[in-house]
Amino acid sequence: MPVLELKNIRKSYFLGKEEFPVLKGINLEFERGDFVSLLGESGGGKSTLMNIIGGLDREYDGDVVIDGVAQKTKKEKDMDAYRRDTIGFIFQSFNLINYLSVLDNILISLKMTSLSEKERMERALELTKQVGLYEHRKKKPAQLSGGQKQRVAIARALASDPEIILADEPTGALDSQNTKEVLALLRQIAQSGKTVIVVTHSQEVADYGTRTIRLADGQITGDERAKPAYPVPHEIKPFQTKALSYGDVVKTAFKHFTNTWKINLLIALGTAIGLFSVIFFLGLGTGATKYMNDQVTSLANPNIISVVKRDPINNQGEDTNEAFSMAQQAMLSISEDNISKLKALDNVKEVNEGITKVGVVSLDYGGQTARSQTIMSWTPMIQSSSLQAGSKPKGNQIVISELDMKKFDPKAYEAKDWNAVIGKNVKVSFQTLDENNSPVTITQEMEISGILQEIPVSGVITSVEALETMLKANNVEAMPNTVYVTVTETNHVKEVSNKINAIKDNDKLVFASANIGSMLDTITNITGIVSTVLAAIAGISLIVSIFMIVVTTYMSVAERTKEIGVLRALGGRRKDVSRMFTAESVILGLASAGIAIAFAYAGQGIVNKALHSLVGGNIVQITLGHIVFAVIIAVIIALLSSFAPAARAARLNTIEALAAD
Repeated sequence: MPVLELKNIRKSYFLGKEEFPVLKGINLEFERGDFVSLLGESGGGKSTLMNIIGGLDREYDGDVVIDGVAQKTKKEKDMDAYRRDTIGFIFQSFNLINYLSVLDNILISLKMTSLSEKERMERALELTKQVGLYEHRKKKPAQLSGGQKQRVAIARALASDPEIILADEPTGALDSQNTKEVLALLRQIAQSGKTVIVVTHSQEVADYGTRTIRLADGQITGDERAKPAYPVPHEIKPFQTKALSYGDVVKTAFKHFTNTWKINLLIALGTAIGLFSVIFFLGLGTGATKYMNDQVTSLANPNIISVVKRDPINNQGEDTNEAFSMAQQAMLSISEDNISKLKALDNVKEVNEGITKVGVVSLDYGGQTARSQTIMSWTPMIQSSSLQAGSKPKGNQIVISELDMKKFDPKAYEAKDWNAVIGKNVKVSFQTLDENNSPVTITQEMEISGILQEIPVSGVITSVEALETMLKANNVEAMPNTVYVTVTETNHVKEVSNKINAIKDNDKLVFASANIGSMLDTITNITGIVSTVLAAIAGISLIVSIFMIVVTTYMSVAERTKEIGVLRALGGRRKDVSRMFTAESVILGLASAGIAIAFAYAGQGIVNKALHSLVGGNIVQITLGHIVFAVIIAVIIALLSSFAPAARAARLNTIEALAAD
């Protein structure tokens, strides 16, 4: 049974409506072990017939039958498998991939086999020995002579152990000595049981074969057998062919990426600038948010909720905005019964009572006067770290603010000599209402125990004992009107605050609460918005990067057109071609992300070092989330940039790609 049959093969080209017949009813059979020469002048249809046999051209009439199986009705993926398993191409112009070594050019075909990595390498090395190129296995095609290049092409054609070798003018670019050596190799291949079909216009080449078929003007004009086909050994193919794996596609893409590293580095740098800006501004937002939150929480305990009683007359319902302000409500006393309700809430660690009086408060120190709007007892909401110096008040003591000290002792304030006023006395005067709602002025000499930073509270702060004593001595109600609820964990603060605001008495809401959590949320939202906007503005430059990668990938497709043709001729699928360019773009995107991350960390170190003495911390804090986000953006950009060029590469006509300069 013949290995190959051609049944009434007809092929025409059209220029408009005008038909130009190239093959006019070709009927041939080919045996295993035959060394057949298709002899004829240029334009006779030899190469066209070879492309049809090889499955590169499917626009023809008639049929190609391999081992009794017709090829015409096969799907494209089956024809890819046919070229991988059955056909080995040897081209006149060698069609080697210039950035790959001799060994890697052979391995391209072996990657489409079931052999292991080690077995592929062993077979590739064996083939270099078979064609006499073992010592040149690491060289690139540019370092080889014409004869050596053709030997590489022969080794590549033999790699997948195909049944049929198609050689298109294999000696056309060689001198006489190399011609003899290449023809001797082809004869050895036929003697091994392969069917070798050589397209040539040289009678000298044809004489090396076992059979010569003359083709002229698209028709068979002669069919001469010089000798019988060589005996075919009964051997089973030692491996199976398979589609190119995604891993091998990525490795090939990486080889080309490293081969063109200079241009890729420039593009990666351009993309990295945009990614760096995005990472840096997001890190700046995170750092600024944490810095500001730390500053606030260093002054006020975030686990403390300040609670006052709602005005029973103006309490209109659920909307806390309709109640009196905290300052107005601070005039209302809170009963023990209501305090017990607060203590009973889940996640409440302790409840501390406090007194706040609203009114004009004067501090007289050595003839200098400072004024405030409230006098209040020390609250656990205030962090000890918010004291510049000294301690919280006990007994007949108060703490004053930095601004108060600036008025009392400007020179000490400028020198930050806080101890200059600590321990000194100051006269405190404030107005309030007694139990009969009559105005009363309370005056008391008190000792300064500490200097408090200006935020988060303003006013004069004394001990609860001192304030109670002063109020009771002047017939002023000394019941607690502010309660400080300490929550067990920060993450429970909002939950407890909501429960406090929901407590009712006779269907009336009882409490209004406040804590610095809302302030922290506001800070986080503002800094988050600012950093996101800055990152988005910086990210606009990434649009330019997309166009850069698109243009570069299109250029790569143009430069690698012949490589695409070779891959398809060896049995590579369209999606393998597409994946190759997509993978290279993704590698470029990852390289950009890597450079951007390095730049971002370097920038973070420089900025934090420069500002550390000023802010006392790290103002830029790049997180793992920022890095992951940047990598994802880089990959998305690369993928979007690669789709159109990769699709174009996959659609290229294989015959035209192989003929590209």
